[in-house]
Order: sequence, then C-alpha cells, then structure tokens
Amino acid sequence: MSNSALYRVGAWLKHQFCSWNTGGEGIHSPYLFHLVRMIISDDNRYYCWDAIEERRQAMLHAPKRIEVTDYGSKGQGATYSCLVSDVAKTSLESAHNAQIFFRIVNWLGHEAGRPLNIIELGTNLGVTTAYLASASGSNHIKTFEGSRALIEMAQLNWKKLGLKNIEVVEGNIDETLFQQVCEPFDVAYIDANHRFEPTCRYVEYLSGLAHEKSLIIVDDIHHSHEMEDAWRWIQNRHDVTTTMDFFDFGLVFFDKHYLKKHYRLRI
Repeated sequence: MSNSALYRVGAWLKHQFCSWNTGGEGIHSPYLFHLVRMIISDDNRYYCWDAIEERRQAMLHAPKRIEVTDYGSKGQGATYSCLVSDVAKTSLESAHNAQIFFRIVNWLGHEAGRPLNIIELGTNLGVTTAYLASASGSNHIKTFEGSRALIEMAQLNWKKLGLKNIEVVEGNIDETLFQQVCEPFDVAYIDANHRFEPTCRYVEYLSGLAHEKSLIIVDDIHHSHEMEDAWRWIQNRHDVTTTMDFFDFGLVFFDKHYLKKHYRLRI
C-alpha cells in the first residue's frame, strides 16, 4: 500500500473515532439541524438518478483513450494518455456523495424560492455536474475544467441526459475562475487542484463573493496532509461560521447567525 493510501486510512480511522453518527442531535442551528436530519440523512431516491448512474456505468466501461490535460497535481498543462474507464474509476465522485449534493441543491432552491447560481471547479466527466444540474432546470451551473478531452466526454453525457443549464469554462482554473466569476453564488463545489495553496486561493476568492446563505462544498478534505491543512485554514477564516466534516467532503457556511462551530459527522 502506498504512503498516500496509508495516510488516508489513518485519516479515516481518526475521523471514525472523533466523529459521531448523528441525525442532527447536537447541532444548534434549527436550519442546519434540518439540513442534516431531513436532507443529508434522507434515503429517498429521485427519478433522475438512474439515468445519471447509467452514464456513470457507461464511463466505467468506456474503452476510449483520450489525451487529458492536467493543470493540477501532475503539473501545469501536463498532458497524458489514459482510458476513459480509468478516469471514471479513479476520479468520479461516488454516487452516494453526489446524491447528497443533489438533495442539498434541491432543498436550497426550495428555500431560496428562485433559481440558484452554482459554481463547480473540476468538471471531470460531468457526472457530479449532472447531479447538480438535475436538481432544477432553472438553476445555472458554471463548471470549470482544464482538459478539452474531459469536457467533450462530459458534454456527451449531458446531451444524453437532456441537460441544458450547464455552462463550461475551459482552461486553467487558476486563471479562469478569477476572470469568469464576479457575482454572488449560492453553491460552489470545489473538486479541482487537491493541494493547499490552490484550494485556499479558490476558497478565499469565492468567500469574497459569498452571501449569507452561500454554501461551499470542498471535496477530498482528508485526501492528504495538504488538504487537511487547507481544511483547517478554511475553518479558521473569520468569515466562516460553521463547518461540517463528513470525511469525504466538507460543508462551509457563512451565516453570521450560526455559532462558530465545527462538526465532525458520519453518514
């Protein structure tokens, strides 16, 4: 087992020991209590999930080879050849987590009573994007990806799913995010460059555009030492009130009515 895999096992065991399996007990805000008890812990299925999961399975068995451009961990603009199936096996968000994001977006839309402005950093094959977009066709999803080959595969998936509320921004997110996002957002999902400095830079910029009910979802917060350091940095920001650590991802809230509180939860 590699050192990185051993690290993640250790992080998982620590999370299991330090967290609790809750239906919302111990969460002070009624709003956040409802989010955990009624939304995140909900086990009902939605009709559109089956079609999205069919696209996941298609990607997991796709024999096509593509040239992926990586502006993240493999280097600035490095290109490498790989099978679509390998990308799907190693990089896609799990169905369980993506469906939680769907439920959160669906609920936030009902709470807001208007279409949501959603930002996604790291399109990949577009499966998680499809979950975010399927919560409501009125929402606008702006998703950022550096690899043309991945964008083309994602757009194929969205076309087959009939999704028309997704805008793709191609290029290095270190540049495009700051050029293309300048208005308040409702939800931002960060699953891009899994290193300390870029993650903190993305969160810092997006925090300046957040309103009281904005939510940032940070993926893979226990992926490495760097990501755990980034998560602690996020928690210590003066504008962040409550955070929720679900191991695979973390939720970041800005509402000043919430206590400065950090929860470790199991689902």
